[in-house]
Amino acid sequence: MMEKLIKILEEIQPGIDYHTCEHLIDDHYLNSLAILALVAELEEAYDIVIPAVEIVPDNFNCAQQMYALITKLLEEE
Repeated sequence: MMEKLIKILEEIQPGIDYHTCEHLIDDHYLNSLAILALVAELEEAYDIVIPAVEIVPDNFNCAQQMYALITKLLEEE
């Protein structure tokens, strides 16, 4: 499932090593428009709803944090 996430990230913003980058938002690799696109893609790909309160830098600064959020949301269903 992590590779699916990496593929989505690469489609939205190519050229970043998502396996190692831990500051996607802090270092401005992902801007607000990219985050909105990412949220929509993740919701569709994983059949989840990401609540607005979860759309914070802590959840989107690296692929591992995003994956943890996705896993948490899938478990809550």
